[in-house]
Amino acid sequence: MVLNTEEGSLMSHLLELRDRILRIVGVIFIIFIPCAIFAGDLYEVLAKPLINSLPQGTSMIATEPHAPFFVPFKFAIAVAFAISVPHTLYQIWAFVAPGLYKHEKRIAWPMVVSSTLLFYLGILFAYFVVFPLVFGFFAGIEIEDVSMMTDIGSYLSFVLKLFFAFGIAFEVPVATVLMVKMGATTPEKLAEKRPYIIIAAFIMGMLLTPPDIISQTLLAIPVWLLFELGLLASKYWKPKGKEESDSLEEDDFDADEEMAKAEKQISSLDSKSDPSP
Repeated sequence: MVLNTEEGSLMSHLLELRDRILRIVGVIFIIFIPCAIFAGDLYEVLAKPLINSLPQGTSMIATEPHAPFFVPFKFAIAVAFAISVPHTLYQIWAFVAPGLYKHEKRIAWPMVVSSTLLFYLGILFAYFVVFPLVFGFFAGIEIEDVSMMTDIGSYLSFVLKLFFAFGIAFEVPVATVLMVKMGATTPEKLAEKRPYIIIAAFIMGMLLTPPDIISQTLLAIPVWLLFELGLLASKYWKPKGKEESDSLEEDDFDADEEMAKAEKQISSLDSKSDPSP
């Protein structure tokens, strides 16, 4: 009977996971519908930084016959996914929350909210700060008998890579605070490794951005500054010694005790329902 109970518990978790995934996909699809209706307008907004930088008399082009139709729809899907990020994170949280201890639940929500806001902030920074500088630099490079006319599909791939790179890079404060809070390191040790962090920031800029010095530098410097912000915040979030450790252990003990009681009740119900031979 214990085996059946374990199988039933696994099946219930799988069914809940399926329901959560269906909800995530459903919300993305619902958001996609209005985005698809205004797909052309959304792409015009996306292309504005490049169009404003293009030399007079030039424009974007489509090298494939279906590109003017499909490329805006691809961007509409990306917009729908980005808008649904808070709902997606909530569904992930709702699925894993029952298995977390009390102290883990206390830090999970602030981490989820701050990581979402920082992801959006990274995208906005790329659009309003990085794009005008990068495209202005590229458009200013003149080569005789060569006109700058960017394909709309190539442009979409380029900007989505930058959006993703800056969105992920802006998560550095969350990662820093989380490492300190979980006891993996301390603010003092991180401060000692600052020169290596700066080098790693420029390596990250080299790997995540196109091969131009402007976008690489514009990613590396914010990553370094965000590390400093996370380092400052981690000093207020770090464990406060034995008193907090005892509190966390007490919370974990309470959670383990509750789980043990639940398992005991399930076993007793199984023994009552199992007919004796």
